[in-house]
Amino acid sequence: MSDATNAETDVDVVPFGELVLLRHGQTLWSESGQYTGRTNIPLTDEGGAQAVAAGVRLRAAYPDGFATVITSDLRRAVQTAKLAGFEPSIETPELEEWDYGGAEGRTREEIFQAMGMQWDVWADGPLSLSDALSGEHVEMFPDGSEVTVVNGRGESLEDAATRTRRAIELAMPTLQAGGNVLMVAHAHILRILTSQWLELEPVFGRKLKLDTAQYCVLGWYKGDHVIKGWNK
Repeated sequence: MSDATNAETDVDVVPFGELVLLRHGQTLWSESGQYTGRTNIPLTDEGGAQAVAAGVRLRAAYPDGFATVITSDLRRAVQTAKLAGFEPSIETPELEEWDYGGAEGRTREEIFQAMGMQWDVWADGPLSLSDALSGEHVEMFPDGSEVTVVNGRGESLEDAATRTRRAIELAMPTLQAGGNVLMVAHAHILRILTSQWLELEPVFGRKLKLDTAQYCVLGWYKGDHVIKGWNK
């Protein structure tokens, strides 16, 4: 990611915009602790209310809105953006959640029971999981709806980071032109994206806590990529 010297030091250059990251609202699995990667589940009613409230906070902070709105193409992210009052400009798979492979739809306790050992998504990664966790199954929600859970190979942390760099490139033309960009996606992928914005190793993302329907602000300070606000 190459960029010119930040306009804060040069009045002849348009100041760069801010990159605002919004995690989607609550889902049933975010409450139960089940890993939710590519399974396309919706928000809960509470998650919808969280999205609306996030929109109120964002409009107060950014009364002029956003020049570009980029979302994951998964349902819970698109729902969050729209309920917050921001119509997506781009829906992209580059912002889909980390593909957890065999961990998808399972809790840490279930993974421990299956493998007989503790598993850490950041340290071990989805590719370390046993093939015994592979396959598909149907899960029924309390309202009677069903979802097919696919436990495939999964995705390495490095591959997820590569996707986030491509997502950042989608935002850069707007940011460099002085416009603010809103990205709506998922907890792990946004934390990984932040590590790449800061030009750090992707595992740095584990140090960043991001709650449902909370937003963060990335930008520049004296030419450096920085975090300007977190979990707001």
